[in-house]
Amino acid sequence: MRDEIFSPSELERHYDLAPSPALAAEMADIYAKMDRVVSPPDWAIHAPYVAAINKLKKERNAVILAHNYMTPDIYHGIADFVGDSLQLAIKATEVEADVIVQCGVHFMAETSKILNPSKTVLIPDMEAGCSLAESITAEGVAQMRAQYPGAPVVTYVNTTAEVKAASDICCTSSNAAQIVAAMESDTVIMTPDKYLAQNIAKLVPQKRIVWWDGACIVHERYTAKDIADYREWNPDTRIIAHPECPPDVVAEADFSGSTSGILEYVQREKPAKAMLVTECSMASNIADELPEVDFVGPCNMCPYMKKITLEKVLWSLHTMSGAVEVEAEVAAKARVAVQRMIDLSRELGL
Repeated sequence: MRDEIFSPSELERHYDLAPSPALAAEMADIYAKMDRVVSPPDWAIHAPYVAAINKLKKERNAVILAHNYMTPDIYHGIADFVGDSLQLAIKATEVEADVIVQCGVHFMAETSKILNPSKTVLIPDMEAGCSLAESITAEGVAQMRAQYPGAPVVTYVNTTAEVKAASDICCTSSNAAQIVAAMESDTVIMTPDKYLAQNIAKLVPQKRIVWWDGACIVHERYTAKDIADYREWNPDTRIIAHPECPPDVVAEADFSGSTSGILEYVQREKPAKAMLVTECSMASNIADELPEVDFVGPCNMCPYMKKITLEKVLWSLHTMSGAVEVEAEVAAKARVAVQRMIDLSRELGL
């Protein structure tokens, strides 16, 4: 079935989506998870969509997987499971629902489909891509293999199904160091994030890591000078960086970790002030959980992640539009690389 063209007016014919302070008050338990970062007037706008989506996903036997970079209304309002790429990949293998709605970017929906070929996987906006995933192709992997014969290819999950299929094993920022260390070869190819590879190389000095020249548009914009200047201006702030940032930025930080690692660090340490050097929504999604932490400083938004909205999630479930498909042969090969990552992560206790 061909996807229907997104139509807000069509949604309004089927659902009462007018801002509703009364409904917002009825859903105060959900709002309490985000009231530090979402104003009451905005919640009155969001509440009808949240109510409609939560009702419709039960009717469709659907679950919503949401990445940590989703906005708070999605992260707290409609998600059944939240997490980083590894956590969502694992959860995708465990859900029993017929339909998975992926609130994230396209490669994440592909990963869910790869792991659940018999399920319907929807992404609310097909244009929710990823600059990092677009930086490499399967031909690029072949080029690296030719340059470094015999070296295993460890590919970041932020890649297309075709690139995963051309790789030996996948990784995320939370397990990359352990997976690279577990490779038998002295030389390991990492694709496509050059900064993640360079940061992992410092953690796994026993390996010679070579990399593809790709980067995330969110994290590559941070500079070491920006971080140093901010620290000089506000020395009491704990600076926490994602390993997709350039190595000199990571060196300026007090801690570096994956999205799940950042969450665990802030929850454990509870610094008075914290600057998360990553995508903006990370701080917003944990602000109400940690009222004692003042989240400060600059952040960058991912324009692709922000394509996913409550309105588009409702449209996707209403029309069952945005179904993600992966060619069977590609999916089978990619599944091997992703499953190897999951299995090795479990074996290593990650």
